[in-house]
Amino acid sequence: MARDSACDLVVFGASGFTGRLVAEYIAAKYGNKIKWGMAGRNLEKLAAIRAEISAPNDTLLIEADSGDDASLQRLARTTRTVISTVGPFQLFGSKLVEACARAGTDYLDLSGEAVWMRSMIDAHEQDARSSGARIIFSCGFDSVPFELGVFFLQNAARKAWGGTAATHVKGRVRLMKGTFSGGTAASSRATIAAASDPQVLDQLKNPFLLTPGFAGPKQPHGMKIEFDEDLGAWVAPFIMSPINTRNVHRSNALMGHPYGTDFVYDEMIVAGRDKQGEIAAAKIVEENRSFGGEGSPKPGEGPSKAEREAGCYDILFIGSSKDHGKISVAVRGDRDPGYGSTSKIVTECAICLLQDASDVAAGIWTPGAAMGEKLISRLVRNAGLTFEIER
Repeated sequence: MARDSACDLVVFGASGFTGRLVAEYIAAKYGNKIKWGMAGRNLEKLAAIRAEISAPNDTLLIEADSGDDASLQRLARTTRTVISTVGPFQLFGSKLVEACARAGTDYLDLSGEAVWMRSMIDAHEQDARSSGARIIFSCGFDSVPFELGVFFLQNAARKAWGGTAATHVKGRVRLMKGTFSGGTAASSRATIAAASDPQVLDQLKNPFLLTPGFAGPKQPHGMKIEFDEDLGAWVAPFIMSPINTRNVHRSNALMGHPYGTDFVYDEMIVAGRDKQGEIAAAKIVEENRSFGGEGSPKPGEGPSKAEREAGCYDILFIGSSKDHGKISVAVRGDRDPGYGSTSKIVTECAICLLQDASDVAAGIWTPGAAMGEKLISRLVRNAGLTFEIER
């Protein structure tokens, strides 16, 4: 825990589009229940946001810049926990992770940048363990609904099958109304640029990139259109699967492989049935290729409140075992994935870590491996997510 902590939680990047949504949610839900603050480069902007979101007048404002080591070290010493919304994290996130890992300050972010995450694990795992910091990446739509969806399914499978876990789980996005964030698009552009390095490209292809010292069985690559017999529908590559699959395998490893060391996981998005479904799948592939380009959302931009509230998503997970058959669960969210749902999810992750998870050891975690059932309960209670067994 950070020394001389003036507050429990600080949102770094609160003047950005997603950061402001996180701050707005905290102000409405927890503003008078915790000591919290907002950090960014411009104190005047932060003060204006504090007034606009009706945050308490004593909400702390902190000047900090992602490129200024001293300001980030001061930030880390000021609070018990930081939520960072300042991406791409491979460009703007490394110094804050280092500051928190050394200060003993808990850190959460929205990163979906697997190569950067691995570099942070390699560089700062020991620092975090020594200082007492809990570092948790990917606390938004990527990858909480997916990581916890598999966690929930495996718990249901073990209960139904006398302790046996599913050896193969398929994640299938059945509905996604809304868009990814401008930060996600910017991260995609930065990752594509970094992939010009052959070493980085090899890392991106590795499904066990985030499980140092462990490599499991060959995994489905999920990069081409196929017909899914379980659904009777065409499925296409899901643009977030390269990070979600890595986080699911890391979660399994961090928990001691309760899904087994031979566990297989893949994700795709459902396009539709018959010939029209195949055509729709081809269109999804084309959209994936252009993601991060000219038509993508830019950092600082985003949908209106009405558009965010009209969004939703529905993800099916199908687990199978050679001896026990199949079991399915659904995870649903009541807001658009990139903004409305993500801002609630990352906040509830932080509050769960603060209030419900004092027993979580220091180190670098996934949300599910660190908080599991406690986090699911909080997301269902507060963040508009549901977890249900379908069959």
